[in-house]
Amino acid sequence: MQQFHATTIVAVRRGPGDVCIGGDGQVTMGETSIMKYSAKKVRKIYKNSVLTGFAGSVADAFTLTERFEKKLEEHGGNLKRAAVGLAQDWRSDKAIRHLEALMLAADQENILLISGNGEVIEPDQDFVAIGSGGNYAYAAANALFNHTDMSAEEVVREALHIAASICVYTNDHITVEKL
Repeated sequence: MQQFHATTIVAVRRGPGDVCIGGDGQVTMGETSIMKYSAKKVRKIYKNSVLTGFAGSVADAFTLTERFEKKLEEHGGNLKRAAVGLAQDWRSDKAIRHLEALMLAADQENILLISGNGEVIEPDQDFVAIGSGGNYAYAAANALFNHTDMSAEEVVREALHIAASICVYTNDHITVEKL
């Protein structure tokens, strides 16, 4: 799997009605310069019924998000079918084959990780994290999800704050979207 710096995205699902995705706001140029601290890397798409978040190149992520929304429209909002369709296109379409990003997508029933390698991964538990601070946020989300009664939003926010305190490519300017 590809490694991307300069962001952390976390998705948590506590059940229908408690689904949340969040990300930090840092955009890093190269290894040493913070270019922006308040970027929004998460959003609602497809009639406000699907949450997405991305790690990687911002321009590439916008392209992929637009294509993903078209796939959702083609498949009547079916998240899994749209994700598989996007992953197939991403891998085979010469125009987007080399886009460098990872995407998380969530609806009321599912959380999926979509990659340019053609992978669509449904995590074993109802949380996942990607990006340079992803491992830190994942560990925090794991502990919070499994050992507290915190809501999905509370787990996302706290996992991102913990990652920001450890990862130099993650800041604490957090944006959260929820269903």
